[in-house]
Formats: sequence, structure tokens, C-alpha cells
Amino acid sequence: MANHFTEIQIPQQRFYNSIPFPSVLSPNPTKAVPCSVSHLIEAIKTQKPYLDSLLHKTGAVIFRGFDVKTPEDFNDVVEAFGYEELSYVGGTAPRSNVVGRVFTANESPPDQHIGFHHEMAMAPEPPSKLFFFCEVAPTSGGETPVILSHIVYERMRQKFPEFVEKLEKHGLIYTYLLGEDDDLSYVLGRGWKSTFSTADKSVAEEKAAKMDIKLEWMEDGGVKRITGPLPVIRYDKSRKRKIWFTSMLGWEVAGIAPLKTITFGDGKPLPADICYECLKIFEEECVAIPWQEGDVLLIDNWAVLHARRPTNSPRRVLASLCK
Repeated sequence: MANHFTEIQIPQQRFYNSIPFPSVLSPNPTKAVPCSVSHLIEAIKTQKPYLDSLLHKTGAVIFRGFDVKTPEDFNDVVEAFGYEELSYVGGTAPRSNVVGRVFTANESPPDQHIGFHHEMAMAPEPPSKLFFFCEVAPTSGGETPVILSHIVYERMRQKFPEFVEKLEKHGLIYTYLLGEDDDLSYVLGRGWKSTFSTADKSVAEEKAAKMDIKLEWMEDGGVKRITGPLPVIRYDKSRKRKIWFTSMLGWEVAGIAPLKTITFGDGKPLPADICYECLKIFEEECVAIPWQEGDVLLIDNWAVLHARRPTNSPRRVLASLCK
């Protein structure tokens, strides 16, 4: 155990092979170490090998009880880890820069549900890690549930082996419409100008081509974005296990993006009954820990899917992506 931290247990955690998921770190009560942001930053820098090892073992780590209050504080914490920044070009969620490496999470209304997904699963280079910071905690709901991707794969393979085999063989094609400008009324409402950081269609096409995205322009100024086939079942080399790496159920089954479709790589539709069964597995295996103000959540994007539960109370969660 690192000197600056102590692992605590909270009721919502799950245990896999006696390993808590996610890990929760608080200031070590046996050490006369303040909880200030500056001391947290120092602890991160001096205990980086321990933190990297813990993240690799558990997939997600919550830092709770430290005096992280502002977006600037959060940015400093992210910087302390030394991970390389990843831009959000090509992402689908409406979000904007706050300060430094810190962005809003998803700016859609907080009463909307966001399904389980790996961040930027359609991108050629998804982030390896992502941070979340709770600046304003909702009074109820609004959690960011997490689930281990290999557990989803194992349960789906056991229950629907032919479906998983087809996913592994064909992958998925994602097709949906992007408006010209951002639409904050729903969770995939990022317009093509924001998506590709340009108002020039030719530049957007160049950027899309580099990400293996095909664009078909519409008369209303929007564009049809076609991506894939992309692999769904991937191999986590560092942990030597297969993972369920896709956003398909978060989009298609939840019905939050009615203007796009997802199909198998051979063009055939997904079986709705099996998709709904997968949603049940998500709910059975996920961990939803209520946010506390000042919480910082670090996720290994190759190990863990995340989601957003709806809330009707004020909520402000910020994010940062890393290569």
C-alpha cells in the first residue's frame, strides 16, 4: 500500500477473485498528510507505479476525500499522472473545453440515459484512459456506472455463443446522421463541425478519411457518417483476455439516436432479443456508486465500459481523455 493512500470499501463495490471493483482510494489516516490538491498531486507523482499497477489490476480507481474543488484543480490532477492528452476529434458526444485538458462530459440534458460504452469505441485510436471529476453532485441518480468488459464478453459468449461468434467474425457497421451544428437535446447530438473541428466540408472529409469514416452529405447541411466494419470482440494484450469493445447497445437499444442504425459487418440487422438480454447482463454486473463532490474517477478504457444514469437534479461532471 502506498504511504499517501488507503484503500477503502464502500457498499456498492463488487468483488471479482477477491479484487474490489472499482478501487476506492482516500487519504491515509495513519499519516499526517493533508488532503489538499497539492499534496494529492505530489502523492500521484511519487506513487505513480503503485497507481498504474492498481489501475491495471482493478480497471477503475476512485479518488475520494481529497480537496479537489475546481476544474483547474482537476486539470492539475490529470497533468500529474503524465499521460499524453488525446483530442476529441471524431467523438459523438456534445462537449466543450473548460480549461486545459478538461472538457464537459456529455452536455445533453441530465435526465437522459447514456448506455454502456467504451469511450470513442469507433475511433481508430480510442483513449486508453479517461478521467471524470464531480464538481456538482446530484442529490439522487446521475451516477456513472462502470462494468468490466471481459465479464460482459464471458457472459455473452456463454449464453449466446453463435451471436458472439458472428460479432467476432463480421464486426459492426455504424451509420448515423450528424447535423451541421451541435444539438444538445440528445446524447449523440454533436454536429459535424464540432466533430471534425472545422466548418470546411473538404477538411472534414480529409479528417474523416484518416479515421476510416465515410461521409455522405445531405441537402440540409448535415452528413451521413458511416464507420466500419469495426471489431467488437477485441483482445486486451496487457491482461491477456478478450473484451466486449463497442457502443452498440448504448445507442441502438436505448433508442437515443433514432437517425442512425447499427448492423453486422455483413449488413444484416442485430437481433433485438439478444441485445435486450445483453442489457440485462449490464444491469446485473455493473457498479453504480453515487457521486460525491470532489470525486475523481480514473478508468482504463480497455478494461471498463461506463454509462450515465439519469437525474433531475443539478449535476456537473467533467472529463479528460488520455492516449
